[in-house]
Amino acid sequence: MLGAELVVDCLLKEKVEVVFGYPGGTVLDLFDAIYKSPLRFILTRHEQGAAHMADGYARATGNVGVCLATSGPGATNLVTGIATAYMDSIPMVAITGQVPTAMIGNDAFQEADITGITRPITKHNYLVKNIDELPRIIREAFQIASTGKPGPVLIDIPKDIQRGHTDVKWQKEIEIRGYKPTYEGHFKQIERAVKAIHEAKKPVIYAGAGIVASEAAKELKEFAEKTGIFVTTTLLGLGGFPETNPLSLKMLGMHGTKYANYAVMEADLIIAIGARFDDRVTGKISEFAPHAKIIHIDIDPTAIGKSVRVDIPVVGDAKMVLTQLNKMVKKGDIDEWVNKIEDWKKKHPLTYKNDGELKPQYVIEMINEVTKGKAVITTEVGQNQMWAAQFFNYTHPRTFISSGGLGTMGFGLPAAIGAKIGCPEKIVFDVAGDGSIQMNIQELATAVCNNIQVKIAILNNNYLGMVRQWQELFYGKRYSQTCLSRNSTCPKECNIPGGKCPQEIPDFVKLAEAYGAVGIRVEKKEDVIPALKKAIETPNTVVMDFRISKEENVFPMVPAGACLREMLDGLA
Repeated sequence: MLGAELVVDCLLKEKVEVVFGYPGGTVLDLFDAIYKSPLRFILTRHEQGAAHMADGYARATGNVGVCLATSGPGATNLVTGIATAYMDSIPMVAITGQVPTAMIGNDAFQEADITGITRPITKHNYLVKNIDELPRIIREAFQIASTGKPGPVLIDIPKDIQRGHTDVKWQKEIEIRGYKPTYEGHFKQIERAVKAIHEAKKPVIYAGAGIVASEAAKELKEFAEKTGIFVTTTLLGLGGFPETNPLSLKMLGMHGTKYANYAVMEADLIIAIGARFDDRVTGKISEFAPHAKIIHIDIDPTAIGKSVRVDIPVVGDAKMVLTQLNKMVKKGDIDEWVNKIEDWKKKHPLTYKNDGELKPQYVIEMINEVTKGKAVITTEVGQNQMWAAQFFNYTHPRTFISSGGLGTMGFGLPAAIGAKIGCPEKIVFDVAGDGSIQMNIQELATAVCNNIQVKIAILNNNYLGMVRQWQELFYGKRYSQTCLSRNSTCPKECNIPGGKCPQEIPDFVKLAEAYGAVGIRVEKKEDVIPALKKAIETPNTVVMDFRISKEENVFPMVPAGACLREMLDGLA
């Protein structure tokens, strides 16, 4: 079998149904093999889009996402998408072409050391040097990407390897020396955790993306309801615990709810499950949860104790450890604590000023209402991302898809396309900002050409909104390079802050129509629900341009370097 044919054969044996990518010189043999195979290939308009589509597909389905690019610039264009997947622990296999083996290191046309470049942002990577090793490498790549703490794996395949012949075949059962993730928690540590849970008077469950990755939502709900302990989630843990449940505290951290942050800061026990205590959650690390003992459950032993001191470490898979815990735990003496948290929830709900302008929070609430909370929401990065996290009620895992660790602008649209391909029966919304959407807006062509009916809600404030918010709060309203309508005729200092600019670029409705999608502009509150219903009913990709309040901010907000108690609420 030819090397290129063998790659396709191995992908089919790994049950890969779709590959995202872009052709080029060093992968022509692979594309010729794909042409003759049943694999579904989605031609993107940029390699970064391919990586994000594979990522979105993986997050929505739980399967390994696959992307393919040529050598040199094709491979380097994947880097941002690979880094995004790495930071958020998403199972992905990226396949790149490479110049022929004899030319590697000679600065050949379109040569780049992609294994060297991606070594810090992949779980593992390979440069294939022997065609007989190709089946083993592909099997290993999928196993490494999808087991333990998931992550992206890159396979770099020189052109001569693709053109060579081998009789070696794919093997399902392989053993990777030195790679044995721990799934079951140590019983003694489980016992210590149970004792701490039963003794705690002010416990809080802090759940992260590990709940989603290990399919542990059912076990988490059982654990919370058995113990009566409130649950707060990270940004990427949204959906891991139903936010309609009375025990939900929604999201914590920089833009989390006041009641979640208050609960964490007063807790005497934090049960962290599949979360990594990142800086957007902890705020000022020296003042984070000062009274709490910490139980940290994670499949990645290197994550435990990396950011905060941990009293009871439990290395293991969230689903398996929660299954162990659920056999042993019971409700403790926490009625007084429950009453206090319920009082916080009543006093400090998520809210915003209703002053007659079209508010982004209202748009998100209406998406939630019209879809009955059952849509898959992808986001770009910035204010749009935070409003989507705060004002949509997530009740199921794999329904909130966003770039958390890397914060990649341009992620949402291609991720929505990947998610819709993985879950064609679901409504998929990309909640976008007018700045972020333009970073990969060319993927509208991919959606339209492949009849992938994603719905894009652009919260258009004519600014790079989150950067502008920081400039307003901490830089004296000096909006340096954040107005997206600014042009050569504008004065140095904008003399119409919050006003209507004479020219706004682009016109998103015309742009959508140029790509063959449907464009809808919404400027009034009363038009939001009709526009959303029309978008859902339209059998096409739809771009909705919501002209929201220009200087609306995301609150609550914990300023950088402050502790979680020091929340700004914007209501003064």
